[in-house]
Order: sequence, then structure tokens, then C-alpha cells
Amino acid sequence: MIFYIILIIMTMIGSFASLFLKKASNSDSIIEILKDKNIYIGGVLYLISALLNIYILKYLEYSVVLPLTSLTYIWTMFISYKLLDEKIGKKKILGVLCILIGAICIAI
Repeated sequence: MIFYIILIIMTMIGSFASLFLKKASNSDSIIEILKDKNIYIGGVLYLISALLNIYILKYLEYSVVLPLTSLTYIWTMFISYKLLDEKIGKKKILGVLCILIGAICIAI
């Protein structure tokens, strides 16, 4: 059970990594992007997520871990709605529900 919790945390970290990279993308040039702290925060979070993924793969089957990483899409949608004020339509919600149902089916 603990490894599934770690997997959920890993997917959350990956979603926040994407958020910081999105913030870094607001720069107009490569030089500005390289000066933006958000790219480094995002990179470190991706590294942490990858290391957790490697750790989890030691204990859970690959055929379970990889599909469950799709939970990242759920956190990303929530983050984009709450922190970036993006609109979330019915199609996106339906898509995330399908992902969630699939993830549950694989985890069981």
C-alpha cells in the first residue's frame, strides 16, 4: 500500500514540475528562460519524480506503475484550474474520469 501512496505523490510532484516549466515558458528568449528560477525548480521536481518512479518500479510491476502515472493528468487539470485559472470543460472532466476509472481498474 505504501508504494501506491508514493506513486500518487510521484505523480503530484510531476504535475507541479510541469507547472513550474509552464511558468518558465513565459520568457521571451532562451537566455531569459535560463535565468528564470522556475525552470530549475521544475527540473529538480522532475528529477525527484523520476527517482521516485525508479524506486517504485523496484517493488511494483511495470504494467501497473506506468499506467498509474496517468494520474498526473488529473493533478495537472486541477492545478491548471486552481493556479492558472484555466477553464475546465465537460470533455476534459469526462476524459479525466475515464483516466481515473482506468487507473482504478489497473490498480485492483
